[in-house]
Amino acid sequence: MARLAAICIAAAMLVASASVSAQEPVRLYAAGSLRVAMTEIGAAFEKQDGTPVKSEFGASGLLRERIEQGAPAEVFASADLGHPRALNSARRSGLVVVFTRNRLCALAAPKVNVATDTLLRVMSDPDVRLGTSTPKNDPSGDYTWEMFKKAEQIQRGSYEILSAKALQLVGGAGAPPPPKGRSMYTVLMTEGKADLFITYCTNAILARSEAPGLKVIQLPEPLAVGAEYGLTVMNGAREAATRFARFILSPTGQSILVKHGFTSVNQ
Repeated sequence: MARLAAICIAAAMLVASASVSAQEPVRLYAAGSLRVAMTEIGAAFEKQDGTPVKSEFGASGLLRERIEQGAPAEVFASADLGHPRALNSARRSGLVVVFTRNRLCALAAPKVNVATDTLLRVMSDPDVRLGTSTPKNDPSGDYTWEMFKKAEQIQRGSYEILSAKALQLVGGAGAPPPPKGRSMYTVLMTEGKADLFITYCTNAILARSEAPGLKVIQLPEPLAVGAEYGLTVMNGAREAATRFARFILSPTGQSILVKHGFTSVNQ
């Protein structure tokens, strides 16, 4: 009887351990621009699957560096394809797929008189403080410098002017995290750190919703830059991580991304 009781207790402990393991959250590392959308996707996944999602948000390049240094990511959602492909090339992760798209916009302070057709002139104005993200650390900065190169094709000298005056206010290694429940772009613009900020349209729209005086300016077609976001599952990740990645690509996940201003890969 004592032996049978011991076996039953051991079996019960194994079941309890398996149950706890099943409830361990999926560890998501995701681009800062995905904070609101991925938080909602994670909650929807937990409701459907029963597995919670623990998220770390930041500049994609800095997140990739942390993963390379051993950070316990299971799913990596980057604002570009280059950083997840670097992990795949190093045999740290599986296939990289495009899971959503974004584009650049300009976020303008109320005092700035600017429209789509005057954007390049206003950006180049020496009296206008131009905020950007940090190239190499943050894909938003890389996309912005791509836009500067397009500006050079329109007006010679623009690349030198814009790249020299750009204030790299976010995405750097020492950049402060956004305050809880508020966009960093809202904070920077309302505190007067920049007059005009080049960022993702989703970021600009979110900031305007928090500070209605801000203006969202579409880039003119010759300056337009699109952003493809890459998704990969790290090698050794649990099955729950793969299920979560599939959920992001599912109609439910895609509809949440669209709700927050992203473009579905199904469109």
